[in-house]
Amino acid sequence: MRYLLIICLTLFLAAPVSAVTIKLGTLAPEGSAWMNEMRRGAAEIKERTAGRVEVKLYGGGVMGNEKGMLRKIRIGQLQGGAFTGGGLAEVYPDMSLYGLPLLFDSLDEVDAVRAEFDPLLGKGLERRGFVSFGFAEGGFALLMGNRPIARLDDLKGQKLWVPEGDAVTSAVMEELGLSPISLPISDVLTGLQTSLVHIVGVSPIGALAFQWHTRVKYVTEAPMAYLCAVLIIDRKAYDKIAEADRQVVREVMEGVYRGFNQQNRADEAAAVATLRKQGLSFVTPQPGEVALMRERAQSAIVRLGTQGAFSPELYARIVALLKERRSGNRP
Repeated sequence: MRYLLIICLTLFLAAPVSAVTIKLGTLAPEGSAWMNEMRRGAAEIKERTAGRVEVKLYGGGVMGNEKGMLRKIRIGQLQGGAFTGGGLAEVYPDMSLYGLPLLFDSLDEVDAVRAEFDPLLGKGLERRGFVSFGFAEGGFALLMGNRPIARLDDLKGQKLWVPEGDAVTSAVMEELGLSPISLPISDVLTGLQTSLVHIVGVSPIGALAFQWHTRVKYVTEAPMAYLCAVLIIDRKAYDKIAEADRQVVREVMEGVYRGFNQQNRADEAAAVATLRKQGLSFVTPQPGEVALMRERAQSAIVRLGTQGAFSPELYARIVALLKERRSGNRP
């Protein structure tokens, strides 16, 4: 009997460890720098775990829009994905805070807020059953269209695209007296081609990646909303990975996202230069117009907070921090 037990134990120890497959969805186009770097990270994870963890990437929105990807995560067709902050508001409303319209004036302000709030939002995602690997800057969304936009009144009568499911931005645009048109990202190019939408808010990098720059002529140089992305994996799926291999996944993916975050500003500057070379004209808002839009948007944002769109307390903390910086009392 003892020999039989030894044989069984030997066979058990020699048996190969079952591989864990992590399927991740994203709207990032195939062939983009983001997808290329994520595939490099996936290959590194597979090599360093000797094939015990395989990350499969599905780009270009083939797994649906962000709402659709969340649904697939719930039913186990995906284990995670890359999302915008607003795209995760359904599971964690405070993820919409960074992207509130007209919140930030500059990237210096973004840096100050993120230093305090990135860890807080990451813990919030964990409480909702997700593992995150850091936030990747996407730059500022700028208004792009076929008419120059220098004043709020220039937007009147224009159909302004907002991402599907982004109730916060839709409400703010309505407060400004505008006509928001909700579409998934995959339909925006067609919307521009058919005049279903006239104006999009998108970063220069995004405009190039999605080819929207081919359908617009003007870019307004005003930071309408800050964009960021976060990679999440369902905690239950993540916990199926052996502890040592989880450390590899975290190390690699956090490194990838730090790289995205650090590289974005250089890439954004290059994207702006490319848009200029493509013949797009850059428009500077008239003095006071951005402040006017922010003032009018404020009431909608406060109301949405009281309705549960995000935490009013956290929003108040961000506003207080920004006010202190703008007064010169905080570096």
